[in-house]
Parts: sequence; structure tokens; C-alpha cells
Amino acid sequence: MAQQLVTVFGGSGFIGRHLVRVLARRGWRIRAATRRPDLAGHLQPLGAVGQIHAVQANLRYRDSVARAIEGADAVVNLVGILFESGRQRFASVQAEGARIVAEETKRAGIGNLVHLSAIGADAASPSEYARSKAQGEAAVFANVPDAVILRPSVVFGPEDQFFNRFAGLARFAPVLPLIGGGETRFQPVYVGDVAEAAARTLEGGARPGTIYELGGPAILSFRAILEYILAETGRARPLVPLPFSLAKWQARLLEMLPNPLLTVDQVTLLERDNIVSARAIAEGRTLEGLGITPTGIEAIVPGYLYAYRRHGQFSRDQAA
Repeated sequence: MAQQLVTVFGGSGFIGRHLVRVLARRGWRIRAATRRPDLAGHLQPLGAVGQIHAVQANLRYRDSVARAIEGADAVVNLVGILFESGRQRFASVQAEGARIVAEETKRAGIGNLVHLSAIGADAASPSEYARSKAQGEAAVFANVPDAVILRPSVVFGPEDQFFNRFAGLARFAPVLPLIGGGETRFQPVYVGDVAEAAARTLEGGARPGTIYELGGPAILSFRAILEYILAETGRARPLVPLPFSLAKWQARLLEMLPNPLLTVDQVTLLERDNIVSARAIAEGRTLEGLGITPTGIEAIVPGYLYAYRRHGQFSRDQAA
């Protein structure tokens, strides 16, 4: 792929930096499109001199998207938000933004588009996050029928917003909440596997016009994940069941913070399992279907959760 240029929207983010690394190793030339290219210097060491170039683009501004795509051979859209803030709204980023990327990809005559969505995307969902993801998917296929959509479960890795968030909470909170009783099931997927899936898709390893669901090797309840985090960080914290109704009330208060720990929409998402569907497994629309063996949390998560132990990596403390 040495002569191929790919534009990666969200290339400097959590998943983006891992995808840029994978693509650079494969010889792609990479245009990382981000709102703040001045903050994307961490991408440069991932490739050879001149191989990776950060450019300014904002999905809310069509002209910037068109400029970022110009001359590219392929496009990847990784842009998404976990909660709304300021002008960053689910509708404008995950629905309208996805539509603009797809329309400009079509206008440029590019048929190779990979779009990152999420397990749970559903036009009929009570969650605005899930609805906007579904709307984005529909816009992608309407404009680029041969596009491939990747729907991961909760993504983990050194910079994740899931294991890190609850490990951080356990450092100062006297208890941890088991929202909805902790029965919601997840299938955590390693960010490196998601990046590899996107790279293989770009290189023709996936079926065109298909949605792939990406999950790790194990299905874990919310309770099991919190217990794992506490064990890895050496923290002893009671797990207190919290009904969904009460969790939403507390989330309304937390939403007043600039970077809320929890939102009402996130609680709504927790009312449904976040795992690969039986249909996707039967049809081979999974990591395994792309020839990737999923990586378990045990191989990766301990390598960064040690930072939350009382005395760091070499702590011998018992749970405290």
C-alpha cells in the first residue's frame, strides 16, 4: 500500500493513534484529520519522515472535510463522542457529521470507506447516542453502498475511558455503584484489534456493504468488570446496587460538570447488553471473520491499571 493515501478522521484520538500506527507499518501514507492538528504531534514518531501528516478538519464544516479527503484513495471515519458538550452534539457529530464525510467521499469518487459505529446502534433506541450512531450508519450506506461499518463493544487500551475511569473512581470513592444491579453484559475489545480490523478492511479483507460487530473473547457483566478492576488495583470497595431510575437522577446532577462521570444517556445505554449478536457470529461478521484472534483484557489491562495502585507498579499492598 506504499502509494496509497488514506484520510483518517479522528486520527489523533484513542482509536485513531492505534490505527495510524498499524497503517504506517503497512506502508500507507496517512492524512490524520483532526480539529486540533497542533495537538497531534504524538503521531509523527509512528511512521517514517513525511508518512503521516495532520490536517485541520471539523465534521461540522463541510469545506474542511472536503479538503481533508481531496486526493485520498481511502477514508476512515473514527469520530464520535461519549457525551454532549458545547457545540459537540450527538446529532451534529455522529449523524450529520457521518453524512457529510460519506457525501464528500462519494463526491471525490472514493469507494473505500470504513466507518466506526458502535454495538447498540439502533434507530429506535431510547438512547440519543445509539440513535445518532444508527443515523450515521444509514447515511454512510446511502452514499457509499460498499462501505464497511465496524461496531465495537467497549474498547479497552492504555488511554481508554472505561477501565481507567472506574479505576480512578475507586481511588477516592468509598463505594462503587452497580448501575442496574451490575447485570449489563459487555464484550470488551482491545483497541489494537479494532485498529487491525480497520486496516484489514481498507485492504479488502472485509465484505463490502457489511456491518461487522467487534467483541473480545469474553462476555463480562458490569459487576465482574468492577470486581476485576478492584482486584487489579488492590482496592477494597463495596459494590452497591443502584437502580436505573436512581442512577438517572444522579446522572442529571453529574451532567452539570464539564466532564461528567455519568450521563442520563449513558445510563439508558446500560439498560441493554453490549455484546456481539448471535447473527453476526453466524454470518462471520466478527473479528474472527476478519482473521483476527481477539485479545483478552488479562493480556493488556494490568499493564496500565497498576498506575491506580497505592504504590504503583511494584506495590505489594493488600486491598485497601
